[in-house]
Amino acid sequence: MTDETTTCSFCGTSQSADVPLIAGLSGYICESCVGLAAKVVGNWGRKRTLRKPLQAPPVPQQIKQHLDRYVIGQDAAKQTLAVAVYNHYKRLRADTSTVAATLDDDGGVEIEKSNILLLGPSGTGKTLLVSTLARIVGVPCVVADATTLTQAGYVGDDVDTLLARLLDVADGDGDLAEWGIIYIDEIDKLARRGESAHGARDVSGEGVQQALLKLVEGTQVQVSTRSRRPQGDSQLLDTRNILFIAGGAFAGLEPQLERRLVKREKGIGFHAAPVETLDPAQKVHLYAKTHPDDLRQFGLIPEFIGRFPVLTSLQQLDEAALVKILTEPRNALVRQYQQLFAYEGVELVFAPDALAAIARQAIAQGTGARGLRSVLEAALQRTMFHLPSMSDVVRCIVEADCINEGADIRFEYRQAHDAPDGASEPTASVALG
Repeated sequence: MTDETTTCSFCGTSQSADVPLIAGLSGYICESCVGLAAKVVGNWGRKRTLRKPLQAPPVPQQIKQHLDRYVIGQDAAKQTLAVAVYNHYKRLRADTSTVAATLDDDGGVEIEKSNILLLGPSGTGKTLLVSTLARIVGVPCVVADATTLTQAGYVGDDVDTLLARLLDVADGDGDLAEWGIIYIDEIDKLARRGESAHGARDVSGEGVQQALLKLVEGTQVQVSTRSRRPQGDSQLLDTRNILFIAGGAFAGLEPQLERRLVKREKGIGFHAAPVETLDPAQKVHLYAKTHPDDLRQFGLIPEFIGRFPVLTSLQQLDEAALVKILTEPRNALVRQYQQLFAYEGVELVFAPDALAAIARQAIAQGTGARGLRSVLEAALQRTMFHLPSMSDVVRCIVEADCINEGADIRFEYRQAHDAPDGASEPTASVALG
């Protein structure tokens, strides 16, 4: 066979000085077909990896039902997250069927990922939502704190450490890590602070936002494997398929939203119209009115905002929602403390008005659901100190005055003598001395 008749066995391209061919035992292959074959084989590997965590991705309604078992309220945020996560992993499963044969082939449609930005006050369940989502989908998940990140070359963690942590969670499996979720908490702390008097660089604010741009959008990063691979100390990760979720309390955004939403009439002195304010019902849903321009004025750069097209908000929890958080989830705080008391053989009972008092104190602290545990610890600490040294106590009853006024928790103990049928009976309640 001469050079003039040598052609690629796959696409039929003739060999020339500009198009060399690789010879095999019974055929030839050109450079473009080699690249296409590597791309197809790589997608085969990703598809095999995806089948392990996602045998059958749950539909959005099923995802929300799972979230309802652990997170109370926030229905709008749950629906948004369920749809976004379902579409993301549906896109990944269909990735192998949308690979174009050549660069000029318009038959395949490449769907880009949609990263998510969560806004809401502290203690509304942002971190719990993301960690529960990762368990539902069955992919590696990393929860990182944006306050520890600094611009490359300065003291602190580089943005590449997010990928290193994700690779560690995936046990060094790079293919599995490329399907994971990275949640960056406290993203509002990266807001641009402006130029200081000395012209110092904002290395932990705008600098980190700029460093995250390519990572969030999709790029290839050489990540240290921390001695997980014997053949090398680094691994190449592609972030195009990693779902990034950012969240923050964005404290100080509410007044800015109120200024934009409240219509102010022009006037001076006696002709000035009275200042309008939002009613409490509107303030509860205030974060839902956030626009990208509000985030830009808050201090996020436009390039960073544009890489998080899905914007959803979480509402401030009211008293009824906090009472449900105390009692309804599978790992509710009341159940946790009841289990602790059960280890001592004691039943812990909360009166309904005590649960409402706990919720009111948590609202007064301004820490949302996180404040519930501190209120419970303060109310039960003295009892948990004395209880292991006491005998014959069968029940502890927590009432509203125990929460509001610090009164003693009522004890019910078992009588020393037995009942006629051989079973002991509880006596009237007593309080700690």
